[in-house]
Amino acid sequence: MTETANTIKHVASPLARQTLLDQELTRPVAGRRPVRILPWLQVVKIGGRSIMDRGHEAILPVVDELRKLLPEHRLLILTGAGIRARHLYGVGLDLGLPVGSLAPLAASEAGQNGHMLASLLAPDGVSYVEHPTIATQLAIHLSAARAVVGSAFPPYHHHEFPNSRIPTHRADTGAFLLADALGAAGLTIVEDVDGVYDIDPNGDGGDKAKFIGETTAVELAKLKGTTPFDPALLEVMANARHLAHVQVVNGLVPGRITAALRGEHVGTIIHTGAPKT
Repeated sequence: MTETANTIKHVASPLARQTLLDQELTRPVAGRRPVRILPWLQVVKIGGRSIMDRGHEAILPVVDELRKLLPEHRLLILTGAGIRARHLYGVGLDLGLPVGSLAPLAASEAGQNGHMLASLLAPDGVSYVEHPTIATQLAIHLSAARAVVGSAFPPYHHHEFPNSRIPTHRADTGAFLLADALGAAGLTIVEDVDGVYDIDPNGDGGDKAKFIGETTAVELAKLKGTTPFDPALLEVMANARHLAHVQVVNGLVPGRITAALRGEHVGTIIHTGAPKT
């Protein structure tokens, strides 16, 4: 019987003897900008409460506009949750459910909106796909069709941060995280207002609201008024790797989505913390 040789191999790596929690040590390795996976992709997030809850009067014109954009762009269309999610929150909170259980319930409603939107675009070859498919097979789907539809809710679910009773990472945040991770060409957030105002234009004193045409995530974080998107969106914008800016537009005004995807300034442009090229 021969002696068993020690065949363990040591792979040289700058991270071999470093803690991955020390940013100063990992920066030489991880400091460069990641590869853009789908640099030709345009991500469009459709508001649940602002667009989908309004029914056919709002949805069908948006669908027609998206259909006309298919020859021009390859799209990832993401849908948010609407008023039904708020009802789920109310019932879930009344039952004492933790935030990690509320997140997948709200995400299911965003998915329902996505299924409806995809059904309306089905004659053009557009289908609804789940998060695992978006993560691993989006490229092949977009080679077969000009667009796919998915849920904008990030799949944190039971891993949602327990720092709030309501999930902090909702549809707008999820759409940005996905668009930035894919290295998409742009993200357009479609709401029912022209963009961001210093105060809620639909609230008390809304007639005095001032429109903000262009700003940064840092400056917007100082705003004390409400915004038409998730507050957590501004936090993740600070860590963007690819998306230099996003634009919030009014989907109830025909042509705004088209103009935004063509690079026109038709809403509020928010600059992120992404490194400049």
